[in-house]
Amino acid sequence: MKSDIHPSYEYVVFNDLASGKKFLTRSTVSSDKTIEWEDGKTYPVIDVEVSSESHPFYTGKQRIMDSAGRVERFNARFKNFGKKA
Repeated sequence: MKSDIHPSYEYVVFNDLASGKKFLTRSTVSSDKTIEWEDGKTYPVIDVEVSSESHPFYTGKQRIMDSAGRVERFNARFKNFGKKA
């Protein structure tokens, strides 16, 4: 293998903006922002909008889509589409 071609794999704190949860893991991504973690060490922090803590698939709090209303709106918008006058 070639040396010095791989990115550094360091500890990083990911901050879920939706739920406010933070978790420490390792990643190749880096940041200039830092945060002091529970162990007293300072780590780079990456802000994410959605993680497993806030995504509806993992939390079980899925929103029910109003598919019937969407179909009715679609049909109303395009009821005369393609018809010759």
